[in-house]
Amino acid sequence: MSTTQPAVAPKTVRPPTGIDERARKAKKALTSPWASGIAILIAILWTVPTFGLLVTSFRPELDIRRSGWWTVFGDALAGEGVFSLRNYESALFDSSTNLIDYFVNSLVITLPAVFIPITVALLAAYAFAWIDFKGRNILFVAVFALQIVPIQITLIPLLSAYVDTGINGTFWPIWLSHSMFALPLAIFLLHNFMRDIPSSLVEAARVDGAGHVKIFFSVMLPLLTPAIAAFAIFQFLWVWNDLLVGLVMGSTSTSPLTVRVAEMAGSRGGDWHVLSAGAFISILVPLIVFLALQRYFVRGMLAGSVKG
Repeated sequence: MSTTQPAVAPKTVRPPTGIDERARKAKKALTSPWASGIAILIAILWTVPTFGLLVTSFRPELDIRRSGWWTVFGDALAGEGVFSLRNYESALFDSSTNLIDYFVNSLVITLPAVFIPITVALLAAYAFAWIDFKGRNILFVAVFALQIVPIQITLIPLLSAYVDTGINGTFWPIWLSHSMFALPLAIFLLHNFMRDIPSSLVEAARVDGAGHVKIFFSVMLPLLTPAIAAFAIFQFLWVWNDLLVGLVMGSTSTSPLTVRVAEMAGSRGGDWHVLSAGAFISILVPLIVFLALQRYFVRGMLAGSVKG
């Protein structure tokens, strides 16, 4: 008994369109040796100042005053190069700088300022994406429009409100200010990610008897991990490197590291050995965070951007 195999229809080749041709040309241009060389050159020029700051932070004070950081290569060949941790000890523990306390302040400021807006934005984004209520679209547009409000025009009214409520001089003004400034973008990004989740998953959960709380924690959160991680990294870098909010809302006991380094640049401009160490201390944590979690940042920014 013989069996016949069903005929397989030949694949149809879609002719290239204008968009495909432009994409092919763009890919060819971006992957050319010239483009790679230019990218490498830009990366080197971008990295040189940071590398110079790092080298300077380990050089003794007399060497810093006598010659530039690039002379360390010649000194090393001549056997005269000297490096030490004295600059970091002075920056962190000397009574005139005492950056260790401000380093702790930055951690205390940054972690809640990341956690608070993500928590609130997740709930708000879920409501805008999957709960049908009156005026939802208008309210979402209003929240999105808050992104265009400059931070500078809100600082004085907010500071007056904090003074009236009696929380000025604590960490709460800094936490609340960073959270409010981050919420519009956080809600917008998380809402867009939630809308990309297939509605069939939500409908299946509802058929099984799940309510909004169950859907939020069991369906949404596992799928939103890349988006949450991406915004958390973005917010962490933004808050840690912020100077304006910490300068206006902070006090002597709650100022972040960036404020103290800025004061050092103004009052200790001649002490480059201490200032260079303090500057590198301030960028060390965001540098580690970005390099360690870069793949999550890129994955979260690209997730949901392409449908197919």
